[in-house]
Amino acid sequence: METDIRFTHQALVEKCKTGHSSSQYELYELYVDAMYNIGRRMLNSKEDAEDIVQESFVSAFKNLNSFNYESTFGAWLKRIVINKSINYLKKKELPVVPMEVHEFHLSENSPEEKVDAIDIKKVKVGIGLLPAGYKQIINLYLIEGYDHIEIGEVLGISTSTSKSQYHRAKKKLVEIINAL
Repeated sequence: METDIRFTHQALVEKCKTGHSSSQYELYELYVDAMYNIGRRMLNSKEDAEDIVQESFVSAFKNLNSFNYESTFGAWLKRIVINKSINYLKKKELPVVPMEVHEFHLSENSPEEKVDAIDIKKVKVGIGLLPAGYKQIINLYLIEGYDHIEIGEVLGISTSTSKSQYHRAKKKLVEIINAL
């Protein structure tokens, strides 16, 4: 018998919906580390990530009745963390990517620079050195697995803008890594 992954932790979620605090704590323990890692990648600050994760769990538990198993609880919570992180960055007035500052020109047939066997530490350092907007696009696309349509919706930009910013971010990341 196959189990639908969307119903993972259904018993805990249903107990939480009735206000069962120990079930809330169990769900929190199951997901806090993963959500913290997402917040940390998005915000680049331990304290900000901790705050956003706490706000996200509070929001999730307050709005648990709207969770209807269209996705897993983890995916639903991840979306809350990412949205709260993006809103936090917008409040801090960090630009997504200042387009006019960069002189990159994309063509349909531009050769991709290959990066062979790069040390993962260099990649992490490189991502950390990216401008905030580029880092956001790289995190959403490569690490969180969002497609350009979803990124456009989350950031309030067009799909084509998401694609071009991703290509620019990727090119900048390769430049940074090659300079390390």
